[in-house]
Amino acid sequence: MAVITNETWERPLLSLAQEAWQAVTPAQKANTADAEALQQAYDHCEAITAFHSRSFHMASSLLEPDQRQAARALYAFCRTTDDIVDDHAGDASNLLQTWRERALTWHPPHHDLVAFAWADARAQHDIPQRYAEQLIDGVARDMAQNRYETFEDLTTYCYGVASTVGLMSMHIIGYKDEEAVRYAIKLGVALQLTNILRDVAEDWQRGRLYLPLNELKEFGLSEADIEAGVVDDRWRAFMKFQIARARQIYEEAWPGIQMLDSSGRMAITAAATFYRAILNDIEAHDYDVFSRRAHVSKWGKLRRLPAIWWASKRGS
Repeated sequence: MAVITNETWERPLLSLAQEAWQAVTPAQKANTADAEALQQAYDHCEAITAFHSRSFHMASSLLEPDQRQAARALYAFCRTTDDIVDDHAGDASNLLQTWRERALTWHPPHHDLVAFAWADARAQHDIPQRYAEQLIDGVARDMAQNRYETFEDLTTYCYGVASTVGLMSMHIIGYKDEEAVRYAIKLGVALQLTNILRDVAEDWQRGRLYLPLNELKEFGLSEADIEAGVVDDRWRAFMKFQIARARQIYEEAWPGIQMLDSSGRMAITAAATFYRAILNDIEAHDYDVFSRRAHVSKWGKLRRLPAIWWASKRGS
């Protein structure tokens, strides 16, 4: 089997991040004269986060209050973008363009709660706008492409829909130097790979297959096997390979957490730990991601918090 070195897929992603870094536009302070309306907007983003992602909601609760608000506004922005593409098949392109304009303006109307909170979060934390544009472009890719031939191709998609989130989160939390960018990219790729392995069945129902086609072929698998939900020795070997690579990327991303400001390290450690534990759950259920959705229970998350706290302090 061909070995894909990190340099093969990392370099293009670093170039994308550098492009965003250099395209910084001066932030304009959002219209926050109505403090009550702004708080209502942030509360709405908190509700979206709590409903759609218990893991992110719990992890973000470990942030300082202003960081927590901004992180949940970021999640709501991402969620809204994703839902437009997933839930409005016929009119998604037009709706996404309209949302792009609203989500990237510095002065959205107060009644557009997600855009209003997101504009304030971007301004307060100097989040490069190009990262948000890259995320929208990444999500939009689902309207034009639903197969990926190689892992290298897939990581470009992972950058657009996940690494950009990590890079924007980095600005919310604070960081020591630009070297943190490399690690944020890797963590985003690892998180998205975890999503992909967990959601094979759900994505297939949407007409999408994110697993690298050349690797499926190398393990003797076909799209017919995915459709049938086959769990045999071929599938187990394929999933073991995918999980091992995802874990390796988590390990390579881990030092970047210590480059974040101390106030946010535990939250990012928690997010990474909760997601990484999904891989354990997939293994524990014999790699069957077709008949059940892998997850980590609330107790499973809570019992990990002491180790998460220690790891965030020790950098291990």
